[in-house]
Amino acid sequence: MSAVREGLPEGRGRLPEGRYGRTKDERADRKLKIVGSALGVGLLGLVGWIGWDYVAGSAVSAEVIKFQASDTEVKVHLEVRKDAEVRGVCTLSSQDRDHNEVGRKDYVFGQRATRIDEVVVLKTTGRASMVELVGCQAATSG
Repeated sequence: MSAVREGLPEGRGRLPEGRYGRTKDERADRKLKIVGSALGVGLLGLVGWIGWDYVAGSAVSAEVIKFQASDTEVKVHLEVRKDAEVRGVCTLSSQDRDHNEVGRKDYVFGQRATRIDEVVVLKTTGRASMVELVGCQAATSG
């Protein structure tokens, strides 16, 4: 049928442009663009919210600087960052070569400072080969 239309004189056999609205393909493309844009904006908002919550929501954070292990304990140099009025609790865990947990303890940091450098001692049931900072959070009052 299109071959017949091509052979017709100019303007004959073709639908007038703009008279019958958009084609099905154009409507589908428009819907896909709208849905894609909405999903993109939603995803961008979610990523932004998660990032903001991660950065601003954590009142206490810490980092293991170094550690020294013996058969019965691990001395851990810990750097804690927090708001001055917040009491922080950080959990440390130590594991042996076979990845068995040999020690775990919560440490409370109540000093009125924003940065605390401290060496804490974690008692162990065997020689630790690694120390993990499980996490830090603001201490609940009570």
